[in-house]
Amino acid sequence: MNTLSEWLAHCERLHPQGISGIELGLDRVQRVAQRMQLNLACPVITVAGTNGKGSTCAMLEAIYGEAGYRTGVYTSPHLVRFEERCRVAGEAVDAQALVPAFAEVEAARLGVASDDGLGEVQLTYFEFTTLAILRTLAASGIDVAILEVGLGGRLDAVNIVDSDCAVITCIALDHMALLGPDREAIGYEKAGVMRTGRPVVVSDPVPPQSVLDRALEVGANLWRLGRDFHFAGDQQQWGWAMHPSHGGRRYSGLAYPALRGANQLVNASGVLAAIEALRPRLPVTAQAVRNGLAMVELPGRFQIVPGTPTLVLDVAHNPHSVAALAENLDAMGYYPTTHAVFGAMADKDLGAMLERIGPLIDRWHLTDLPLPRASTAEALAEQLDAHAATAPGGKSRVAGRHATPMEALRAAVSLADPADRIVVFGSFFTVGGVLQNGVPRLSAKHLAA
Repeated sequence: MNTLSEWLAHCERLHPQGISGIELGLDRVQRVAQRMQLNLACPVITVAGTNGKGSTCAMLEAIYGEAGYRTGVYTSPHLVRFEERCRVAGEAVDAQALVPAFAEVEAARLGVASDDGLGEVQLTYFEFTTLAILRTLAASGIDVAILEVGLGGRLDAVNIVDSDCAVITCIALDHMALLGPDREAIGYEKAGVMRTGRPVVVSDPVPPQSVLDRALEVGANLWRLGRDFHFAGDQQQWGWAMHPSHGGRRYSGLAYPALRGANQLVNASGVLAAIEALRPRLPVTAQAVRNGLAMVELPGRFQIVPGTPTLVLDVAHNPHSVAALAENLDAMGYYPTTHAVFGAMADKDLGAMLERIGPLIDRWHLTDLPLPRASTAEALAEQLDAHAATAPGGKSRVAGRHATPMEALRAAVSLADPADRIVVFGSFFTVGGVLQNGVPRLSAKHLAA
């Protein structure tokens, strides 16, 4: 196999099941990592949580990059191309640069030149690709590694790495079939990234008790929003401060992060705490903090694309993130009509998602998504038409059903006036589907002539 696409297809064949077929546990992936002698010889930050992980990683990357450090970042899933998951020095690696690492994982998985006597090891797609990306980062001469946990924490493949600092972002209800029925159970899984004697930054303003209990149980150095650090702001600027017990560092008069949305201050506060926790090993200037927050970029997180109509891209895909999206849409002001391009996984709590955002959407353009877990556009239409928030008075607001997100977007543009707004959300695959050929620049039909 000579190309990344061939290796990804190989990984799919090894473990073709959907999410319900995931076998959680670290034994198999640790065995392969040991055969590879995999090691990251630099400070490592692990980022777990339900929402805000990608934004947190992007801000850490931007600040450390501005401070002159060579950063390595692993995030998932990707929007358009797989290699987006692995960034070095702020840029996605070339697809071909990943190929040697995939070959090394395969050799280790098969037990080539291994003397442990355990033979071939089965890996899931995520485990295989995680090991390949970690090997690529380890060979890239990075100064700091920033690793986003894929699912949960305790049993996620990323957790084979002992981080120097862990960050736990907002914890909400998602993937409950695998992680547990409530925030306490999910929090326990997320808290699995903690390590004895090492800092863990909890940026969730109201964390589950299970997270706090786990920090005490393992002897982690807990840094908690609202107790050990806090933030405050007005419409023009914001400030951040650490409790005197942690050094008392302050930042005042900060510009708002370039990532949009009120929730980003919570994420940024956790980022600054993590930077303080690692300051003895990775010193950062105040100017690097200011520049990094001002210049950070992350596609698909309340991304507003100028044009007519206005286009909003957001990967919100669970009730908590959709509620944040609704709050941000509210703050944008008045639009005559808001169109939604929407596709989602079948296992999501669709009712709770629709309850908050439904009243803001005037027309729904529903789309199929290219994976077995996804709900069909037809099934989504049935649920929307049965929900009071999306079919007030029993009147359907479904404008169409489409095979792809791009087809749904074209349909929305064809019906939209120049002053309208189109919001694309529901899944990484929904947003990624409209970014296949770059960021769309919209022009309503009324202006095209």
